[in-house]
Amino acid sequence: VQLQAFGGGLVQAGGSLRLSCAASASGRGFMRLAMAWFRQAPGKERDYVAASSWSGRSTDYADFVKGRFAISRDEGKNTVYLQMNSLKPEDTGVYYCAAKVMDYSSDYTPFQFEYEYWGQGTLVTVSS
Repeated sequence: VQLQAFGGGLVQAGGSLRLSCAASASGRGFMRLAMAWFRQAPGKERDYVAASSWSGRSTDYADFVKGRFAISRDEGKNTVYLQMNSLKPEDTGVYYCAAKVMDYSSDYTPFQFEYEYWGQGTLVTVSS
């Protein structure tokens, strides 16, 4: 499975961005891949942001993005999105998408060590 993340950029505080992560997976396709977003701020460790089960019926968010970010997926495009609204300067960082094969459609995990596949990251900069 190869993941390609894009959509980052420079935005003013209060603005919005939508990140995309396209998955290419021979054979299995997009099915059974739980997807997640993590981010790494400058000089800090990588943190969990959001996750979606492969069915899309279960989603989860870190407390600091609840109510502002939304994760979704398009099975036809093998793509997962992260809609980010009301952005704050502290949201600045490199955003990574990750994927993990799950046995059950409602499963996901917030733990980055469990993810098998990673994208290259896309930089989001929020100016004050």
